[in-house]
Amino acid sequence: MLLIIFWFCVAVVLYTYLGYGILIYFLARWRPYKAKVSLHQISTTADLPEITLFIAAYNEADIIPAKMENCLALDYPADRLHILWVIDGSTDASKDILQNYPSVQIVHSAERRGKTAAINHGIQSVDTPLVVFSDANCMLNREALRRIAFQFADESIGCVSGEKRIAFEEEDTISSKGEGLYWEYESFLKKMDFQYYSAVGAAGELYAIRTAFFVPMREDTLLDDFMLSMEIAKNGYRIAYTPDAYAVERGSLNMEEESKRKKRIAAGGWQSMIWLWPLLNIFKYGKLSFQYISHRVLRWSITPFALFALLPLSLILAQCDKTSLNVFYVILVFQIVFYICAAVGYLKKDNTRVSKIFYVPYYFIFMNINVLLGVHYLLRKRPAGIWEKSKRK
Repeated sequence: MLLIIFWFCVAVVLYTYLGYGILIYFLARWRPYKAKVSLHQISTTADLPEITLFIAAYNEADIIPAKMENCLALDYPADRLHILWVIDGSTDASKDILQNYPSVQIVHSAERRGKTAAINHGIQSVDTPLVVFSDANCMLNREALRRIAFQFADESIGCVSGEKRIAFEEEDTISSKGEGLYWEYESFLKKMDFQYYSAVGAAGELYAIRTAFFVPMREDTLLDDFMLSMEIAKNGYRIAYTPDAYAVERGSLNMEEESKRKKRIAAGGWQSMIWLWPLLNIFKYGKLSFQYISHRVLRWSITPFALFALLPLSLILAQCDKTSLNVFYVILVFQIVFYICAAVGYLKKDNTRVSKIFYVPYYFIFMNINVLLGVHYLLRKRPAGIWEKSKRK
């Protein structure tokens, strides 16, 4: 029985972090989705639709001038771009600062009820066919809105996800470098997912939907971007991944701040799996269900348990195996070396010059531990749509 559990754990871990990436790469190349509309059909300014750039914020007075400078520099016709800020119970000077920008529409809520409530509230003021969501601390590339609008030429597209990029410098610590490396791999998977059929969820830093597809969300939703985008996908529309529309933000200030973010995301993952349980039906949802289970569900549920079970299982089986080629011993030694590297990464977590040999294993273990801690977060918070923001560089 232990042998079956061991090889099951090995298979799950390898498939989640390596096998699915290889499989979706070849599926995307051999069986790509055949788009019915060329992006080049929207090639002139006259074809661009009206859009609303929607920014929900809480106490972001310090970043508002830089964000507004970025918004006003975007390459999109001014008469078709509406900028909407939803100030969710802010106690700083956010509203006063925004009033210096005549083109900005401000929706203010005196009570802080969380980002999801702010989105539900602010969407009532949107009357454009497309709405683009972005965070206050993220800066968009100049062409971002055009690239997003181009994707909606295909009527099968209900949501467009931009790319999240982490800006870090050599003097940054593991929190920034590890997050940046993680998002590079995530970007690869999202690109392959979309080429095959659909991206699996959108990143809240930059994504867009057809406004008509918005459905009010529960205020205790932890991953509003994921739930909103996946509900659209569940209704038969695709999520387009558009890496040439990207949002740049700095990494977390340190690993403690990154842990806050990871636990909340993991808790949101568990919450989403419960609410999106119909998507597990591969007979009904086909490709989308296969991608959702492979890319999200396994990573948020079974895989972390399987990963941490492998070490004790390897130890037990290595002692029981009396053959000359003890494969369990080899796997055990590999894991011990990996965990030692992770431990060194932990000890050097504040070191700006730590090698990838150490910070990659550490960030990988750190990420999976926080998935497990996400269960506790979900149960303890029960949960609330309001959370403490992670401090960034």
